[in-house]
Amino acid sequence: MFSLWSRYYHTLKFLKWTQIKYRLLYSLRSGITRPDPNGMFLPGQWDLQLEDSIPAYTSWLGNDRFIFLNMEHDFKNRIDWNYAAYGKLWTYNLTYFEFLGQSDLPKEKGLELIHDFIAQLSTIKDGLEPFPISLRIIFWIKFLLKHKIQDYKIDQSLYGQLQMLYQKPEYHLLGNHLLENGFALLFGGQYFADEKVLKLGNTILTEQLKEQILSDGGHFERSPMYHQLMLYRILDGINLLKNNPEDSAQHLKKLFSEKAALMLGWMTQITFSNGDMPLVNDSTREVAPTAKALETYAAQLGIFPEIKPLKTSGYRKIKRSRYELFVDTGNIGPDYIPGHAHSDTFNFILYQDDQPLLVDTGISTYEKNNRRKEERSTAAHNTVMVNNLEQSEVWGGFRVARRAKITQLEESDGKITAIHDGYRRINCEHRRSFTYCEQYLEIKDELTDKHEGAAFLHFHPTVFPQLENQQITGKFGAIHFKNADEIRLVPYLMATGFNQTKEATRAIVSFKDHLQTIIKLT
Repeated sequence: MFSLWSRYYHTLKFLKWTQIKYRLLYSLRSGITRPDPNGMFLPGQWDLQLEDSIPAYTSWLGNDRFIFLNMEHDFKNRIDWNYAAYGKLWTYNLTYFEFLGQSDLPKEKGLELIHDFIAQLSTIKDGLEPFPISLRIIFWIKFLLKHKIQDYKIDQSLYGQLQMLYQKPEYHLLGNHLLENGFALLFGGQYFADEKVLKLGNTILTEQLKEQILSDGGHFERSPMYHQLMLYRILDGINLLKNNPEDSAQHLKKLFSEKAALMLGWMTQITFSNGDMPLVNDSTREVAPTAKALETYAAQLGIFPEIKPLKTSGYRKIKRSRYELFVDTGNIGPDYIPGHAHSDTFNFILYQDDQPLLVDTGISTYEKNNRRKEERSTAAHNTVMVNNLEQSEVWGGFRVARRAKITQLEESDGKITAIHDGYRRINCEHRRSFTYCEQYLEIKDELTDKHEGAAFLHFHPTVFPQLENQQITGKFGAIHFKNADEIRLVPYLMATGFNQTKEATRAIVSFKDHLQTIIKLT
């Protein structure tokens, strides 16, 4: 019982008063307020202009077949917009309507799907929560403007959903959710020339972009995937304001342009040479647009990267002639919203000759299950676990109780050293240093007070390591250890996407006090 109360205490104490206040307020407004079919509104401004955006990933497969999160379903004769057999995130994706941006989706089919959703609106559940409403507003408006569609019934429903969002922006969650709300209010407010809605959108976007985009350009939730999603939304905002200059939200264009340039610069620096993004924290492929697609879209809008040294985001990227090293020396994220964070302090990713060698295990689910718990755990990352305890106590799918903090960080030419206090409850500090030379990488781990640790190394599925004479060898070269008590190679599952895993090999290196790991590349 004490541990349960402790977990709640160390989780809730970091919340902002805003989150607590709005959670209480919204709980009193139980149930869903449906859009008013007879509400008064001005028809949408269908003559607004937008340049072509980034095409959506394929999720509509023809007729009434869809694939989201790598799980396909054929609705056959009638779409169930509440379909829940594959989990809530699948239902969310179905109701986002992002598939309207597919290059192969005919205009007539898009209209048919929108009207079908409207016809079932009285029964919609998850799809009428603020987050899916936000994305749907943006994707419906982009579709309507692209095809120059004037449709009173769609406008009527769209305006009703916009008013629902206006009444309940996600102040209880903050983070990327509230940003998405802000962009939806901007698009909807401009589409309907609604100054009240625009004003709220302007306020949210101005406040949140200043807080959420760090000085080095990284998004403060420290997920490259969400970084790319937020950058995509900012670029769409620039697209809207650039091509429709007569609007009270024009002052946002300067802010959008500044933040987009910084975010592009951050993305450029952490992207591997082959185009891969580090899949750290909650990140996976084919959810956000690729780095290349975002760079192309930004250039089309006249936005180019502004490079700032990697600092406040906590990530570092080192490039040598034969390898690229990505290192995490930051706190797990904003204390009041760590839902997409993992217990991964001092984690690292290593690419050799543009190919992944040591990787993050990634994510394959957002469901609150053992797989989600495992993928967020310390043991799922290339770092050290002490006394079988988590560095940061991840729980409940999107919760964190006690969390590791960086207490010291030193950087010099060819070396990074940092200390975190995630094990202060057992009077232990973990110091890790990375020394990176041209042909090898050295990692030193030190634990105070003679504690026992286990260092984890996760190999990519295309790498087949062998254990020989207390060293790990392979086509990549060799990994030597000093002061290792035991070295084991065991299988693990690397997430290759939502609901997709592939077996690979990881090393577990047991030690006491200190460990030296030397990775020599052939």
